[in-house]
Order: sequence, then structure tokens, then C-alpha cells
Amino acid sequence: MGTAAIILNVVIIILEFVALKKRFRDISRDVLAYYTVISNLLALISCAAALICGGAPVLRYLATCMMVMTFVVTICVLIPVGGRAKDLLFTGTGLYHHLICPVLTFISYVFFEPHCRTWTLPVIVTFVYGMVLLWLNYRRKVDGPYPFFKVHEQKRSSTVIWMVALICLIAVISLFVRWVAGK
Repeated sequence: MGTAAIILNVVIIILEFVALKKRFRDISRDVLAYYTVISNLLALISCAAALICGGAPVLRYLATCMMVMTFVVTICVLIPVGGRAKDLLFTGTGLYHHLICPVLTFISYVFFEPHCRTWTLPVIVTFVYGMVLLWLNYRRKVDGPYPFFKVHEQKRSSTVIWMVALICLIAVISLFVRWVAGK
């Protein structure tokens, strides 16, 4: 890994550590129900693995795609559905988890790190995550944490449409990241 990748990975690790520490403290119950937390935790782990191993292309690719998904869903779904942009993008952990770390992760992976050839792993991980959260919501073990998982508050057809749309979105993101990275 080159100097730029090392610097970016160190910066991401520092920002993720600070934000995740606060997030785990603020939301102790069901904190791992959030795709945002999982993607940011994976970004932290993948950056550390990349620094230790001199590159971790598959983990970095997965983290990058999931971070882009976090960014896009925040901008295109959560803010329009009722979240305030200020709260989700510009203050607290949202500044790091929804904006700065996704952008830095994308830049670092795409422009400065070794790449992998896979595109299906982010789709599979996101699908499994979605199915687990749907089941937990159906069983009333978790409430949300996103509006599209609230199966008792929407029609089944709405849930199916949301899940298909989100899986298609992560597939497009996976192919886009791979395309921009030149693989």
C-alpha cells in the first residue's frame, strides 16, 4: 500500500473509533441492528487489516460497498422519509458514519488500494442482513431500525418492494465501485 492509502486508512480508523465508541455508548441495545453501524465497524476492521497485511482487497471492497450503501440510503431514503439532513449528515456520529467515513473509504479503496474482482459479496451480506432484520422485526424482537423493516406497519407488498429495491441498489453499487476502481 502506498502512502496515501496508509494515511487515509489511519484517518478512517481514528474517526471510526471515535464515532463507534460514542454510538455504542448512546445506543447500547440493538446497536448491531443498524446497517450503518455494521458497515462502519467493517470499515474500521478492514482498514486495520489493510494496514497490518499491506492490503485486504476483499474486506476493503465489502466495506466500501456497504459504506456507499449507507451514504446513498441516508441521502435518498432516510432524509426524505423524515430524517433531518442536519441530524443524519452534519452532527454527531452521523457526520462520521453517514458522510465523512463513507467518502474517505470510497476514495481510499477506489484510488489508492489494491482491488478485488468479486461483486457479489456485498449483495450476499446485505441480503442476509436484510432477511435477519425482517425476521427479527416479524418476531417483534427488534423495531426497525429503518422504516423499510417495520413489517407490522406496512403492507407485505411494500416490504417485498423495499427489499428488492435495496438488493438491486447494493448490486448496482457493487458493480459501480468495481467499475470506478477499474476491475
